Amino acid sequence: MNTYLQIHPKDNVLVALQDLPAGSTVQFNDQTIQLVKDIPGKHKFPIVDLATGDAIVMYGVLVGKAMSPIAKGDLISTANTEHMAESFHEKDAAFNWAAPDVSKWQNATFMGYHRADGQVGTRNYWLVIPMVFCETRNVNVIKTAFEKGLGFAPPEKYNEQVNDLVNLYKNGGLDAVKDYQAKESNTTVKRNDIFPNIDGIKFLIHEGGCGGTRQDADTLCALLAGYIHHPNVAGATVLSLGCQHAQVSIMQTALKKLNPNFNKPLLVFEQQTSGSEFNMLSTAIKETFLGMAEANKNARKPAPINKIVIGLECGGSDGFSGISANPAVGHTSDLLVGLGGTTILSEFPELCGVEQELINRCVNEDISNKFIKIMRAYESQAESVGSGFYQNPSPGNIKDGLITDAIKSAGAAKKGGTSPVTDVLDYTEYAVKPGLNLLCTPGNDVESTSAEVGSGATVVLFTTGLGTPTGNPIAPVVKLSTNTRLAQRMPDIIDINTGTIISGESSIEQMGEDILEHVIKVASGEVLTKAEILHQDDFIPWKRGVSL
Repeated sequence: MNTYLQIHPKDNVLVALQDLPAGSTVQFNDQTIQLVKDIPGKHKFPIVDLATGDAIVMYGVLVGKAMSPIAKGDLISTANTEHMAESFHEKDAAFNWAAPDVSKWQNATFMGYHRADGQVGTRNYWLVIPMVFCETRNVNVIKTAFEKGLGFAPPEKYNEQVNDLVNLYKNGGLDAVKDYQAKESNTTVKRNDIFPNIDGIKFLIHEGGCGGTRQDADTLCALLAGYIHHPNVAGATVLSLGCQHAQVSIMQTALKKLNPNFNKPLLVFEQQTSGSEFNMLSTAIKETFLGMAEANKNARKPAPINKIVIGLECGGSDGFSGISANPAVGHTSDLLVGLGGTTILSEFPELCGVEQELINRCVNEDISNKFIKIMRAYESQAESVGSGFYQNPSPGNIKDGLITDAIKSAGAAKKGGTSPVTDVLDYTEYAVKPGLNLLCTPGNDVESTSAEVGSGATVVLFTTGLGTPTGNPIAPVVKLSTNTRLAQRMPDIIDINTGTIISGESSIEQMGEDILEHVIKVASGEVLTKAEILHQDDFIPWKRGVSL
């Protein structure tokens, strides 16, 4: 195994692939570099002496500048380096793409749920949505009733542990409780035998709908419309209080915009006109049961794999993200795009410094200009409140080698592969063009994943170097570790280990192909993701305020 990596020939820093002690030497090209300090794995050190103000280059792009002199072989850190990125401008170069060989999957299919509008789902869910936080309690009543009544509830292993602790405390006191050792119980998800063609009933709990701006309400309605329109959803039950900003009519208008011929079951119940709570909830439960019985008639059928829409996401990133999991996912994206499929890359604060490359990859100037406009407006909004994209890296990112936003972004953008950008979507806009779509979202994991699914992603590939247990209510989220140590430490959240790229056991291309094969199995319902097994149903709408 190599102990270091130069990612791009233009780079003036190397990435340590394992912990390298101070005083040790590294042979790079025709020079011997003696390390000035300990270089933890995932961190960087320069191959030349850097003066104050000198550029630091990784992935072939500007990612920072030296705040003080940095000796060859010294540790690149927040103490001596600050964020810097290249500016961007209008599209100024033609783009030619060499698509990968996709002949292996040319006739491949997956087993999906076909919808009347031509979309194909990877799951078949019934959705329950509150229009406003005031209805959360009522939604939770329906949630408890249906999950327990139909067998969709999560395993009650922790309830069992509390019962054990209560009995021990009653019979043996605190000493008996202190000696208690919990045992892992079976977490296998059992299929429901009442509605075998339904994967579950899901609930989009949120804290919005009123009290914010009218823009917040309109945006929330558009996001909820995207979820109802989504091919993984068979129908929806909507609970409205009645007086809130986020009116059902606004959501219905958004639905008609997405699909003028929308014909899924949409059951709406408004508490302020329904009389008692019992009248509303008992009616909602009965009508929802009837709707699910109808949805159960839709069984999985073969569909070409280009009907799968993949969301490209990362969270809890580390210094290996941009050289293992992200480029592997990028190759998967290229394969699906080569087959005529659709992928969605989001997290605009994590595209800082690579904008020009993406601009030049846009298929026309209208699309590239839309990207420029959104990016500049987003950055300006962040700066107006004393922030900026440079504040995006989290403490965990920095600890594991992503010390500037440009370093983080250059690696994060690798999830988008190398294919042309066929469309740029503002938040809540739905992906309708095959190819790579850029979607404006924050870098926040759950806000971004929630948005990708609201824009049509039917499977999400989520890379992580630190361990992030994110999932989604209606789309399976495949978690990929950037390093083997994480996969071994947190096996209950990691689906695929790409750390074998770091060790040299596999190539980016082979891993990308393996990921596509796994996606096909997940899309067909043959494999459940770890997030699905754990019932990790995360959903956070973005209020369009400053969120990085």
